[in-house]
Formats: sequence, structure tokens, C-alpha cells
Amino acid sequence: MSTVVRWPGDRTAVAAFVTDPGAVPAAVASLGLPAPRPVLVMVGGAGGLTGSALAPVFTGLIAPAIRSLGAVAVDGGTDAGVMRLLGSARAAGAPFPLVGVAALGTVTYPGHTGTNPHAAPLDRHHSHFVLAPGNTWGDEVPYMGAVASTLAGGCPSVTVLANGGDIALLDAEHSLAQRRPVLVLAGTGRSADKIAAAASHPAGCRDERLASLAGHPFVRIVDVTNHSEVAARLVELLSAPPA
Repeated sequence: MSTVVRWPGDRTAVAAFVTDPGAVPAAVASLGLPAPRPVLVMVGGAGGLTGSALAPVFTGLIAPAIRSLGAVAVDGGTDAGVMRLLGSARAAGAPFPLVGVAALGTVTYPGHTGTNPHAAPLDRHHSHFVLAPGNTWGDEVPYMGAVASTLAGGCPSVTVLANGGDIALLDAEHSLAQRRPVLVLAGTGRSADKIAAAASHPAGCRDERLASLAGHPFVRIVDVTNHSEVAARLVELLSAPPA
């Protein structure tokens, strides 16, 4: 089932509701997005991210890569952190499909109040949403992976990790389990920097989870201040055949 979310003014988005991961293909089909196509999954910081310094990376590198390669973007959909930055980057230029995947109880939008006391508003610059069951942050993780895989089909996809906490690590692990490469933007703080540090000094890493991510053959780490390298990696990973 899908509906139209309407914000004050002229902002609208199409939202599909799912009850289990098996329902994702039908939900994605109801969004009316051409597929298969390359997919960029954006994960990472929400409340813990200070975004002003990162805004040029989204507007000047990530959004242009999505547009130029005819890709669709998938993220957590809320008006916070990397999701807000990606939505703002979309609004600042030519539009591209931006699908927010969230647990219904953790979000609010006109006509709906989430059951989680810390529920966050959906970002009005997204074009589509897939809303899944759940009241806790992280309940959306398997649905995000399923949405990305459904949209990509046989096309390349990549997960980009900036900043982030435990849920971002879970997102990365799910992506790797689906053989989706993870591009870690070092220098964005928190989990991204911890993975980068573990990769730089593996002997000194005492966290098995971080060590496993840092050493995974599908993980790529690039300094976020090296804009040419970030751009090159995005094009490479969104153009390469699936692993």
C-alpha cells in the first residue's frame, strides 16, 4: 500500500508501507521508480553529526555522482544528519530519486506521530519513503538493505558511511553481507574514523567488530578532504559490476 505524504506548501513524497522484508519488492514497485539502476546507500550520523563542514561533500560530490550515473539514493529518511544533508543536496540541484527507509514508530510526518518518544520528522526533500514496522532505531536496517537490493537488481550499488554510531556499523555489516561495497569517509568522526583507525593500525585495534570491518575486502576508506579521491571512488563503485 502506498500513499502521498503532504507537507505545508507544495512538498510531497510517495510512501509505501511494508510489514516484513518479503513485502519490499512489491512496495518498491508501487513507488513507480524505474529499476534496476545503480544505488547509493547513505548511512551514518544523525543527531551526532555536525553537518556544515560536510555540506560541500554532499552538494559537490555525492549528489553529482548520483545524478551523472542515473542512480537512486537510499537512506534513513529523517530530517537529521547525513539524511538531511543528502536531502538538501538533492533540493539544491537537479532532482534524483531519494528513498528514505524508516521504522514507522520512529518517525513523524503530517498525519502521523511515531510511538517512540524521540521520533524524528521525515525529511521533506526526499522523493519517496518505505515505512517499515518497528519502534526502535535500527529496526529499519534489514528493510534498507532489501530496498537497495531490489532497486539495484543486477546494477552496481555502494554504501557510503559518514560519521555514525552503532546503527551505522550494523548498516555496514548488512551491506557487506549482501556483497555491497562500503565506502568509509574518514575524517567525518565517530564510527567512520574508528574504522579508518583500525585499518591504519590493525595491530592496535582491540575491537573485533571494527577490525573485521576495517579488514573486509569490500570496504574502501578515503579521506573526506580528498575530494578528487572521493569522487573517483564513487564513480568506480557505482559503475563496477556487482561482486
